[in-house]
Amino acid sequence: MDKATLQRRLAVLKRVPLFSDLSDLDRETLIEDFRLRRYAKNEIIFRQGDESRELYVVLQGKVRIFRISPAGGETSIDIFSSHDIIGELAAIDNQPRSATAKAISDVELLAISHERFLYHLRTMPDLALSLARLLSQKLRWTSAYAESVAQLDAAGRLLHILLYYTERYGEAIEPGKRYRVELALNQTDLASMVGARREWVNRLLNDWRKRGLLEYTRGVLTIHDLPRMQAERDSRTEANQASSAW
Repeated sequence: MDKATLQRRLAVLKRVPLFSDLSDLDRETLIEDFRLRRYAKNEIIFRQGDESRELYVVLQGKVRIFRISPAGGETSIDIFSSHDIIGELAAIDNQPRSATAKAISDVELLAISHERFLYHLRTMPDLALSLARLLSQKLRWTSAYAESVAQLDAAGRLLHILLYYTERYGEAIEPGKRYRVELALNQTDLASMVGARREWVNRLLNDWRKRGLLEYTRGVLTIHDLPRMQAERDSRTEANQASSAW
C-alpha cells in the first residue's frame, strides 16, 4: 500500500467514532483487516437469523435495520449512514443476526471478520473502550424510544422519529428552524417504525404539510418550523397521558 493510500484510509477511519480515539498505529493495524463491499439499492446485506459474523462500517449511503415477525411483517428499527457501525452484536457474541440489514441507497461498507475484530478488541484497550461507548449510545437510543412508545401516541412517535433523524443527519437550511434530511424511507417504512398503517402515516404527513410544519417527498424530509414541530410532539405526550388516565 503506497503512502498516499494509507494516509487517505487513516483519515477515513479517524472520522468513524468507533476509531476516532485510537492512535494512528492502531488504525493502521486495523486497515489491513478491512475489505470494501458495495451493495446496490434494495440489496440485503445480512438477514435476520444468518450465521454471518462480520462487522461493518458505513462509508457511503444508508442502511435500514429491521426485524421480521413470524407472520412476515417488517418492523424498522433504525437507519444508519456514513461512519456508523452495523452488525456489531453478532461480531461480539457469536450469535445469529438479530435483524436484517438492507441498503436503501447504493452503499459502500468496510467489512471486518469477527475473528479479527475480537483479536483487536483484546489487544487494543482504547478500541474496547470505544466499543463500550458505542453500545452505551445505542442502549440510550433504545431507552429513549421505549420511553416514547410509553408516553406518546402513534403521531407523537412519528414526530419523535423524524426529529431524531433531523438531529442526527439533518442539513440546516435556516439554523434553528428549517432543515432537510435525506432518509430514503418510504411511508411504509415510516409506518413500520411506529406501529401504524401506511395510509394513516400518509394522512398525518399531509396534515402537517398543510399546517406548514414539514414536507415529506420521495424519502426527503424538509422541516419548515422546527420549534413548532417539537411543540407538536410534546403536545402528543400530553394528549396521550390525558386519554390514558384511569
